[in-house]
Amino acid sequence: MSLASNLQPPTSNLPPENLPYNPLVKLRLLVIALAAAALVAPLPVALVERAYARTVFPRLQPVVTALSNLTAVAWFDLLLVLAVVGFVGLGLRDVRASGFTRALLPVTLRLVTLASVAYLAFLLIWGLNYRRQPMRERLPFDSSRISTESAVRLARESVAEVNALHRSAHAQGWPAADQVEPRLVASLAQALAAVGDRHHVEPGRPKRSVLDLYFRRAGVAGMTNPFFLETLIASDLLPFERPQVVAHEWAHLAGISNEGEANFLGWLTCLRGNAAQRYSGWLFLYSEVVSGLPRAAAQEVSAALADGPRADLRAIRARYEREVSPRVSGAGWQVYDSYLKANRVDAGTASYAEVVQLILGTGLR
Repeated sequence: MSLASNLQPPTSNLPPENLPYNPLVKLRLLVIALAAAALVAPLPVALVERAYARTVFPRLQPVVTALSNLTAVAWFDLLLVLAVVGFVGLGLRDVRASGFTRALLPVTLRLVTLASVAYLAFLLIWGLNYRRQPMRERLPFDSSRISTESAVRLARESVAEVNALHRSAHAQGWPAADQVEPRLVASLAQALAAVGDRHHVEPGRPKRSVLDLYFRRAGVAGMTNPFFLETLIASDLLPFERPQVVAHEWAHLAGISNEGEANFLGWLTCLRGNAAQRYSGWLFLYSEVVSGLPRAAAQEVSAALADGPRADLRAIRARYEREVSPRVSGAGWQVYDSYLKANRVDAGTASYAEVVQLILGTGLR
């Protein structure tokens, strides 16, 4: 062996990330910097609304959702498994090549890079909708319409509706959990027109996820996959809950990120549907309104419920008691609250309650 070969640094057993001045490292640092800038950079709301929410996203969503609708398997699950298996596999390779201590730096860099790529993809495909103009600023909204008295009237209306719709809704029945119901699709287009959004939305095929056990234990009814724009629904939902939940997730596919706004658009969608869908929407709204009323008013309103809707509400409560773990649910909603606030939803999970304010403030039906 020559003297020159003895003086060469022993780099053959190092992962490529450890090599000095490696272009891959520079690329990763650039991606991380871009993601950090995107996280904190202030974007004008008007620009997001005009250039993204009303231009880029309406063209992107139908294509992406149509592709993810091609399979019954959730693409989110495939992405999750691929990311975990790939990251762990490459990490073990690094440990075998250079030892645990020396592998920490490349593994950490890879993790941060992966998170940065995911965040940039999230923003482009769906996440910029979090920076849209709030719906109450896009619609004729009058806060003076919101009062305890108006909420009580809305609660009474919801009781009257579920009492009137219960028999016909149950007689009509509900479709299979994974079916895209044409009537609900048409109702979504009508609801979007009512709030001033007339672009075409490709409805997501309701799917079950590998996260289903977590959904059930955490009390999560559904989720929109922000990378492949698909609709994931918890398997334990009762049939009369599904139309409102599916319509809520389709509202997310329409570019509505705020949870209260998605509840509002989902409710407007159900109201334009058949008897079963209207029943689902009004049953959902009854719980939302009554939970915010003074105790005496809530008792007075709930006393007017007929036996049928009362039995359905008991079935929903029993499902929660049977499936939901308070510990998992509390931790999960804490994480989601932080996620929403990080994406500029200041109210966090409390934004779910905004549906009542939007109904009362806009007067839309």
